[in-house]
Amino acid sequence: MDLDLAYPTLSDLRARAKRRIPHFAWEYLDSGTGADGAIRRSRAALDDVLLAPAVLKGRTVPDLATTLLGRSYSRPWGVSPVGMTGLFWPGAEVTLAQHCAARNLPFGLSTVAAASVEDVAPHLGDQGWFQLYPPRDPEHCEDLLKRAKDAGFHTLVLTVDVPGPSRRERQRRGGLTTPPRITPRLFLQSVLRPHWAVAVARAGTPSVRGLAKYASPHEPARHVGLAPHAAPDRDLLKRLRDMWDGPVVAKGVLVPGDAVMLRDLGVDAVWVSNHGGRQFDGAPGSAAALPLVRAAVGPDYPLIFDGAVESGLDVLRAIALGADFVMLGRPWLWGVASFGARGAAHVTHILTEDVTSGMIQMGISRPEEARGRLWDDYAGRR
Repeated sequence: MDLDLAYPTLSDLRARAKRRIPHFAWEYLDSGTGADGAIRRSRAALDDVLLAPAVLKGRTVPDLATTLLGRSYSRPWGVSPVGMTGLFWPGAEVTLAQHCAARNLPFGLSTVAAASVEDVAPHLGDQGWFQLYPPRDPEHCEDLLKRAKDAGFHTLVLTVDVPGPSRRERQRRGGLTTPPRITPRLFLQSVLRPHWAVAVARAGTPSVRGLAKYASPHEPARHVGLAPHAAPDRDLLKRLRDMWDGPVVAKGVLVPGDAVMLRDLGVDAVWVSNHGGRQFDGAPGSAAALPLVRAAVGPDYPLIFDGAVESGLDVLRAIALGADFVMLGRPWLWGVASFGARGAAHVTHILTEDVTSGMIQMGISRPEEARGRLWDDYAGRR
């Protein structure tokens, strides 16, 4: 099958993935919290961004290589950490780590992924970013960071927008419990998705393997939304800086003043994100916050972005608004659930062709040259 003809867009992969993933797992992946308003606002904010094309630029040869936090990547995007990744397709973390190692893209692993840092270490190469949901026990937190460092992760991503759990009503209606437990209802949903069911039978029921070491009869290793964890504060950030000798990124920032505070506290980069709409349904779309954060922190401070990115054009939109780098979460799972490793490669192919085409239309040869190329600036509306 020629994937480029049958599945030319990421939305095509999304549709196929939905047909292959059981309903309860799909609702976990696809939903936000509340009425999913923050998800819709993220999409709408990107749709509202118009870019300025150029003429008489001659032949443009785009080079997508990008430098971030002292490292060179082949593209200005990477794999965002997603909780319970292996629930959506067994082995997804390893598949995506292998893809990133081969393509020189950053790979983000969540504390609450189905795979542990040790599981992905042999496949990681030099691409590891570890997203920390800090355990409440300081000794567990220190040990978790040591394990991540020993496994080859070099960049620490501190999640700063989860002071407590969100409700995630669609996920509840779907019937998923944490940790996952196959009830008769979920078993029936699984039977209706035989490819997924066979893959789970081979790999075993997904669990939060990275936290299993710290489980006890009184405190099972569960999803961070339910298990007690340390709500991030300044003292925690200081301790992490003392424990981690690589770059530290603060993920989940929308308010410009918060970004300035984090910069001044020594965080190496800020990640503008509304957590995929999964934490606070009253939050703005990430793209609406991005230019305000950029204006607050200045032109040179590293900003990472996520939020409803579903095309290469969206990558260029984010860069035009002020991002240095773009991370995607759900689209990678659509690809892997659709076609495994081939699906991950197809996501990169789609993004590469789309970004390249957009850069040619804009007459630019480097992704960073998209910064500020907003139609509203030319039209005097900003």
